[in-house]
Amino acid sequence: MNYKLLNLTVSVLAALIISPLFAGIIVKTKALFAGRKGQSFFQIYFNLFKLFKKQVVYSKTTTVIFKIAPAIIFVLTLSSTIFIPVIPVDIEPLFSGDMILMIYLLGLARLFLILSSLDTGSSFEGMGASREAFYSALIEPVIFIVLISIMKFFSTTSIAQALFHNTSPDSVLLIFAGIPLFIVILVENSRIPFDDPETHLELTMIHEVMILDNSGPSLGLMEYASYIKLWFFSLILTSLLVPTMPDYGIAVQLAVSAAVIAFIAVLIGIVESVFARVSLIKIPQFIITAGVIALMGFFFSATRVLVW
Repeated sequence: MNYKLLNLTVSVLAALIISPLFAGIIVKTKALFAGRKGQSFFQIYFNLFKLFKKQVVYSKTTTVIFKIAPAIIFVLTLSSTIFIPVIPVDIEPLFSGDMILMIYLLGLARLFLILSSLDTGSSFEGMGASREAFYSALIEPVIFIVLISIMKFFSTTSIAQALFHNTSPDSVLLIFAGIPLFIVILVENSRIPFDDPETHLELTMIHEVMILDNSGPSLGLMEYASYIKLWFFSLILTSLLVPTMPDYGIAVQLAVSAAVIAFIAVLIGIVESVFARVSLIKIPQFIITAGVIALMGFFFSATRVLVW
């Protein structure tokens, strides 16, 4: 069986099908913590379907950049998921250094998000674009360091092979890579305590302010891409925590991975329910702290390789 082609297909389908459910688990967790029943786990699917049925409204000040940006952002974000296989089998990587292309696809999607917000001519959305560019410049080095330290630990040049490892990672690596990865999930996906995807308060918005002019299918693609991105980073953390277990079969491994990724969704919901949103000037402090922890993990991985 061609596991490489199968993994590519399943990775894309899993991102398309499961990512809204993953976000739904977070919303449900937050509702339970607030003492409410909350919406269904599948409500996000209905919300997306409703958006795709609506008509798009464009401002007279926007150009073709604003019109094509949602589709480009969606495709680029979805394309990045092919580098993180879902089926836990030992496969050959697409190519060495795949991690760089994977991160740059997300970076290009972010560029179009910023350009589309600036294309509206709104100073309000320009403020959000400025914040997005600033915080992304801080968090992207953290992502690179974390992924490189994982690849260094498992002595490979492919992020896919590093994440789908046959041996349990060292507990030190789990701490020095897992904590920064979790912070990356919250920052990259505009989650509390760094941002609130459900607020429209001018003083606190980062991501939401950049898509205020989007409507209908364009807004649906933007929202869908954000769910896929949340699923993408959570899948990386899950793959790090769960080693490949060939003796137990693929079904058991998928069940364990599903349980872990569901736990991550619940944990995100708990964090958003327990913690208050931090002020904008304190966000860089958290990101720098994550970077320091990631650097410690990198030096640990490099030392381990030299010793062994």
